Amino acid sequence: MILVCGEALIDLFVTNRPDGHLNTEAVLGGSPFNVAVALSRLGEPASFFGGLSTDSFGQALAQRLGAEGVDLSYAVRSESLTTISVVAADRHGHPSYAFHGEGKADRQLAAEDLPPVLPDSIAAITFGSYSMIVEPVGDSFLKLAEREKGRSTISLDPNVRPTVTPKMSEWRDRFEAFLPHADIVKASDEDVAAAYCESERIDSVVERWHRAGPRLVMVTHGGKGAAAYLRGHPPITVPGREVSVVDTVGAGDTFHAAVLAFLARINRLAKSQFQSLTVPELMEALKYAVAASSITCTRRGADLPTHQAVVNALAS
Repeated sequence: MILVCGEALIDLFVTNRPDGHLNTEAVLGGSPFNVAVALSRLGEPASFFGGLSTDSFGQALAQRLGAEGVDLSYAVRSESLTTISVVAADRHGHPSYAFHGEGKADRQLAAEDLPPVLPDSIAAITFGSYSMIVEPVGDSFLKLAEREKGRSTISLDPNVRPTVTPKMSEWRDRFEAFLPHADIVKASDEDVAAAYCESERIDSVVERWHRAGPRLVMVTHGGKGAAAYLRGHPPITVPGREVSVVDTVGAGDTFHAAVLAFLARINRLAKSQFQSLTVPELMEALKYAVAASSITCTRRGADLPTHQAVVNALAS
């Protein structure tokens, strides 16, 4: 099983109508939420560890996770409200962003909310997005990563959100505190550019991360595919797949989940087994993940693929 740590929230899409009224659509989301659902659809047991509100949005998030087969025994329920991320577009289609997260349920996890003992069945733990950075949940997750690094494979996805943590120097300090405890980092080229400035080359950032701890770093490049850097080996790349893109929501989360699910299928995810991961195995994992994320891009919203859908795509 994989323990997915992080936030579940509401993405609220708002559009101005010519008559002055608003069209709105509330969508269940959050990067870790998507990763947990994707893992389950890909056939890998997943458990969600994060703060969920008892409000109507929190109930909907919990219901969706449960319906997807995600274990909720580690979720922490509270009366704090659910975070809402607002994406508003004017009549010309130009977007603006607002984030309503201060004091919300996903941020309220404290050290005393950490499970005292994790079973040996948890092969890996993922941490993602802004819940690694904001307090008090960021400190709580950092304590969990430090405590469990010797027992479980630790995977990180920064999923940088400048609207939440606009001071990138503070973001880097917080994120890099996780690196000594991590085995895997998955990031997008946009994450790297936002956090480390356009002028710093991706390979220099990867080298910095390798020195800090992770053995494997993967960087996605949108429609161009992905690259993987296994410490001690030359980088490997997999090209993107030609698909009719509807949107890219959830594509990075699908990629992250697909790599972990593939490693679990070939018995390379658990801590002792991950150390034996080979370049050919990693290449197959990348192909699987690129195929999975390309399927998500053909669907509206974070509609994540099943394992069979990915197998069919790879065979076509």
